[in-house]
Amino acid sequence: MAKLFIIPTPIGNLSDITYRAVEKLQEVDLILAEDTRTSKNLLNHYEIENKIESYHQHNEHKKVHSIIRQLLEKNQNAALITDAGMPGISDPGFLLIRECLKNNIPVESLPGATAFLPALSNSGIPSDKFVFEGFLPHKKGRNKRLSVLAEEDRTMIFYESPHRLVKTLQQMAEYFGKERTASVSRELTKIHEENIRGTLTEIINHFEGKKVKGEIVIICEGKPKK
Repeated sequence: MAKLFIIPTPIGNLSDITYRAVEKLQEVDLILAEDTRTSKNLLNHYEIENKIESYHQHNEHKKVHSIIRQLLEKNQNAALITDAGMPGISDPGFLLIRECLKNNIPVESLPGATAFLPALSNSGIPSDKFVFEGFLPHKKGRNKRLSVLAEEDRTMIFYESPHRLVKTLQQMAEYFGKERTASVSRELTKIHEENIRGTLTEIINHFEGKKVKGEIVIICEGKPKK
């Protein structure tokens, strides 16, 4: 019977994949990868030679129905992976998962690496209640979203690219207040992992003028309760 497996992949350190994830990647008929070149580094490391196809945000609308037909007609199992972390979390995946469920194709999600949880747990900011925002809108709706989030009292989690980091922190300071506590995690699980904690002003001062690289998670304290 056709089936789709959602398989998280390491966010940096290749050892962070689970035994079960490796087993499933070895067993499936087809691996759908966000970037086949990136994923082959992982697959080669674990000597996985199964068929691999690209499936990313620029072709998912075009390919989703042909993938569904292929799984149903050939009675195949497929694994969906992204460059790093959990598919569907600020990465392609939702569209295919929804179509599989519409076509009665079982979907099974494996637990594993994702960037925001280690960033949250090591931030020193309350983690009992939080909201995951992912990437803020780049242009349209950005200011409006920041205005809404200025009233959010739960811890907030954001993803950001290196070249927009300082600008985003400056806008957060403008809307949330310069003394709002935050944490920036960069290159998690990799050799040059960095976790910077403090007020938004202090973190801006740390990164301003530097050439920032790597994947970034911002954890920001919610609006303090009176």
